[in-house]
Amino acid sequence: MSFFDEERPINKTAHEIGQDLSILSVDDLDDRIALLRQEIARLEADRQKKQADRSAADNLFRK
Repeated sequence: MSFFDEERPINKTAHEIGQDLSILSVDDLDDRIALLRQEIARLEADRQKKQADRSAADNLFRK
């Protein structure tokens, strides 16, 4: 391990909202975008499931 390796920032796998992006390469940014798109898809799928569950419950108790 050289002196320069110690100063090099460690890239995180996760993205933090509002974090400094200046240290990220284009490839790192592409990775983050892909990660965030996957997370958005996961959130939307869970939202749809919960919305369907709520709708089913509302219909059950309205009768």
